[in-house]
Amino acid sequence: MASIADSQYSIAFQSRLGRARWLEPYTDRVLERLGKAGVKKLMVMCPAFVSDCLETLEEIGIRGRETFRAAGGGELTLIPCLNTHPRWVEALEAMARNWLGKSA
Repeated sequence: MASIADSQYSIAFQSRLGRARWLEPYTDRVLERLGKAGVKKLMVMCPAFVSDCLETLEEIGIRGRETFRAAGGGELTLIPCLNTHPRWVEALEAMARNWLGKSA
């Protein structure tokens, strides 16, 4: 299995509520920094979500892409969430059956 070098990925947090300090680094600031650094291809995934929602589609897929490009970045690809992928649906069913005490 291929591995990704530490220098080839980073972790950021996009959800913030009001002016309260939140988990850092903030995604919008990381996207801007990467754009200014001249990154030409960027893939973004949101592993905390099991389905695409406004936060992934709009905040990252649209506004995040605009922030990245405006700062000098190139292509930003938003990797889709699990959504209705058959393997995810099967795993969810198995977890539900396990929780209910039934065999799959």
